[in-house]
Amino acid sequence: MQIRRLNGSERYEAYLSAVYCFHMRVEDPEAAREGSEADTKEDWGAFDENGKLMGRILNHKFDLYLDGETVRTGGIGGVATFPEYRDRGVVKNIFAELLPAAYEDGEVISLLYPFKHEFYRKQGYETVTAWNRYSFRPGLLCRYRFDGEVKKWEPGESVAEFLKVYNAFAPRFNLSLRRTEETMLAHMKVEKEYIDRKFSYVMKQDGNPIAYVIFRDVKNDPAAVMKADECAWTCREGFLAILGFLARFEADYGTIELLMPSGIDLLRIVESPLAYEIKKVPQQGMMVRVINAKKLLESIKKPADCDFTIRISDEIIRENNISLRVLPDRVEEVRDCEPADLILNVRTLGQLATGCLNLDEAMLRKDVTVNAKEELLRRVFIEKKIFVSEQF
Repeated sequence: MQIRRLNGSERYEAYLSAVYCFHMRVEDPEAAREGSEADTKEDWGAFDENGKLMGRILNHKFDLYLDGETVRTGGIGGVATFPEYRDRGVVKNIFAELLPAAYEDGEVISLLYPFKHEFYRKQGYETVTAWNRYSFRPGLLCRYRFDGEVKKWEPGESVAEFLKVYNAFAPRFNLSLRRTEETMLAHMKVEKEYIDRKFSYVMKQDGNPIAYVIFRDVKNDPAAVMKADECAWTCREGFLAILGFLARFEADYGTIELLMPSGIDLLRIVESPLAYEIKKVPQQGMMVRVINAKKLLESIKKPADCDFTIRISDEIIRENNISLRVLPDRVEEVRDCEPADLILNVRTLGQLATGCLNLDEAMLRKDVTVNAKEELLRRVFIEKKIFVSEQF
């Protein structure tokens, strides 16, 4: 089996693997061919001894916020293997080349949406609760009202006001993408508005945007469902504006499904006459992986008295098999720190460093050992707010 990055016509063949495996429909094959061959995304493929493509993985590149700063990140997508080549380790072998290359390319972490958590754990990924989904009747928000300006975005208009809200909102949450107008538009655009039934609204106070909601209208019997897939706010008034805006839809929807960032619990905030009717379901639809352990530990915020040693193991990226001393302003490789204060693998480190897991939870795992400085480690590895709204 040969693993390599794809170019030219190989990209179109890889695209067809995704068409096949993800049940896609292609209306214009020639346009799809041109688009695939001109694409510049990092695309990896596995080939058999006859040079036939067996499967592929895309690695998207972007910058994500981590403790208020940005780190280079990869987003794994398009994972597909033709049926005749399955159960031959195609994806495993691509990862064995892709992940070390991501380290060399400066990535710090990698994210993906799993089809099966256990499969990707073998590649060093671990679960993230990136959102909670709340389901409720609009009438349960009857105590909220927003009297400010609400503006519906129309295709072709600027997304600047939405981006302004997002740019004030996103840096407060780990794993949120640093967006441009182009990437903001990608979340809002529709091909056929009243067929796709996707709408974006911005809320303003004294002419300034303070919040937005992006939602889809889903036909359902006996009453339609509003799926609010993304919302953001700049201040308390903006958050309350969202609730007041959603309360207006009592006559339109039987249910609102609102995705909220992990770490902002609607059930602890909302004032409702029947709050117990609001249902909360954690969404475990994402996984995180450490690409560069040293850079990751350098990137996170640490207390002023931080000083501990950590021994890390990684079955794929050899540079992550390392012992480090973590200080407030630097991270140093050390060769004699037995026993290290904290011993773990990259799967748990990814969760801890990004704030998806706290130390008490980590200590319940079989692959974590705390030998010393438990009180300090508890202050280093705290739970943090998570907001992920990108698809790849």
